[in-house]
Amino acid sequence: MIPLQPKHIALAPVYLYQGLKLKKTALRLPEAEGERRGRLSLATKDSPSQEQDKATLNIMLLGDSSAAGVGVSSQQQALAGQLLEQLQLLPQIQQKFSQLEWSLHATSGHTSFDALRRLYVLPAPATAVDIMIVMVGVNDTTANVSTSKWEQQLREIIGLSKRKFGAKHIIFPCLPPMQNMPAIPSPLNKLMGYKTQIMNEKLIEVCDHYEQVLALQINLENKDLQTQNFFAEDGFHPNSAAYSLLATKLAKTISGLI
Repeated sequence: MIPLQPKHIALAPVYLYQGLKLKKTALRLPEAEGERRGRLSLATKDSPSQEQDKATLNIMLLGDSSAAGVGVSSQQQALAGQLLEQLQLLPQIQQKFSQLEWSLHATSGHTSFDALRRLYVLPAPATAVDIMIVMVGVNDTTANVSTSKWEQQLREIIGLSKRKFGAKHIIFPCLPPMQNMPAIPSPLNKLMGYKTQIMNEKLIEVCDHYEQVLALQINLENKDLQTQNFFAEDGFHPNSAAYSLLATKLAKTISGLI
């Protein structure tokens, strides 16, 4: 478990009561519907004859409910769909690649251990993955996974991603600010915010030890962002605006990496 401060220990009975109540009353939203793999053409009208000489950009998304698109109805509104749309519009991507091959492997409720297990089960790809995006951590936090276990499983995910899938770049979006989730009552939300910070610090520390592995932080301190609602009707998962924000950040990051 994550070490707690004295003030958190004193409120343990309150946290327990609120956590159990939240587990019973929380709204359960389904995963977004739609395709979870595909191939898109990035051909441009200006230079169609050169398209066959360009490479294929291979992107793989792995993770939990936020990767699966819980909070919106379709994959087009979810992270995968919005990321693909953003990438297709970037000149840097069009200039270097003729096609974009993508796959999504995500399940609501999955922890880092579940993501690791999924990587073991999935067949090795015919071609190496250029960009692997791994979205885990929220369920590890709610399940009280220790920071040492969290670190171990992150390292195993990175190792297996490189070894089996040939991942050239691995991106771990940092955990969202759980203290801002409307579904989590006070003071439980403050505890979850504290634990999220600890998990993110460990994630950044782990990623810094590897080449081509990035912990992607999203700054919500901007006043223009603070006034926006980024949560779905359950008050826990991202809505389309949140997925769009993350997709934009990821698209720009991917463009820079390649």
